[in-house]
Amino acid sequence: MGRTFENRKQQILKRGDRDAKAFTRAGRQIAMAVKSGGGDPDGNPALRRAMQNARAVNMPKDRIQNAIEKALGVGDGAAYEEVLYEGYGPHGIPLLVLCATDNPTRTVANLRFTFKKGNGNLGNSGSVAFMFDLFAVFRLAPDGLDRDTLELELIDHGLEAMVDTQDDDGRALVGLRCTRENFGTLQTALEERKIAVVSSGFEWIPKTTTALDDHEANEVVELVAKLEQDDDVQQVFHNLE
Repeated sequence: MGRTFENRKQQILKRGDRDAKAFTRAGRQIAMAVKSGGGDPDGNPALRRAMQNARAVNMPKDRIQNAIEKALGVGDGAAYEEVLYEGYGPHGIPLLVLCATDNPTRTVANLRFTFKKGNGNLGNSGSVAFMFDLFAVFRLAPDGLDRDTLELELIDHGLEAMVDTQDDDGRALVGLRCTRENFGTLQTALEERKIAVVSSGFEWIPKTTTALDDHEANEVVELVAKLEQDDDVQQVFHNLE
């Protein structure tokens, strides 16, 4: 789950392809947020979070606004829903694939093909998720942060863990984890301290991790990269070290 994995994946994916995929993913998050809570970010926390994440991947302002307006159009635009698929990659590595899709039949067929081609297999609901815990995650820029003090202060606001992480370009970030139920509490604590959040959302964190040799790990990395190239795929979670 660390930088070695991300660096390997970035070697497979071209920068332009990654940016295009990031914009597609951000646009679908915005569309789902608007459909569920309206187009006013002041009254729609999910939309605020989706816009924040879009800015984190450098999505242009006009594209963000276009995504909102498209989602607000009566009868216009696709109706996306989030679906979590479960499966195993090469060497028994469990994978959770979070999708935003307007056609689950198409999505599951594409995923099954990609899993099979990558020496994995798509599983049934419940076959993998029990190996992970769902956490809310906030990512912060490390500049100017007193990590020890902040960690002590935020424990009373639901903080479960503070970890090192990074963005898609490999820049170091600080990750804060809390339970899904404490998302709003921790968000409020950060806002009160005027701490800027780079991105936030919900992620499946493995309860244990698995180490593979370089050749075996590369097979897993290649499958994850192929899955993430699918427009319907939002995120892929795994337990590879």
